[in-house]
Amino acid sequence: MATIIHFHMSADNPERAKTFYKKLFNWKFDAAPGSMNYSMIKTNDLTGQKGLGGGMAKRDKTERPGIINYVGVVSVDDTIKRVELLGGKIIQPKQAVPGFGYLATCIDTEDNLFGLFQEEIQTR
Repeated sequence: MATIIHFHMSADNPERAKTFYKKLFNWKFDAAPGSMNYSMIKTNDLTGQKGLGGGMAKRDKTERPGIINYVGVVSVDDTIKRVELLGGKIIQPKQAVPGFGYLATCIDTEDNLFGLFQEEIQTR
């Protein structure tokens, strides 16, 4: 069953937002590997165990404010087709995230934003 695997938030002032979430929830922020403009967010659940991870970037002028939940899927291509068949819309087509996988951003039939993420298969 598909589940939420990552969340993304953007901010007009990422440093201010990081300070807010560090103080509010004790979230940890680290620079994403190979990226100077994206921070990985580490969270813990109420028992102190590792929680759902996320990321933060500076908000692009075209982005809607809010948090996007990314659902892990086997195939972004196949899921995009199903989104459209069921009446949803694709607002950001499939794109590669080098070293991680592929993502796309969609809107459901109720105007809710959500993302799809297909993990890159590691062959070693």
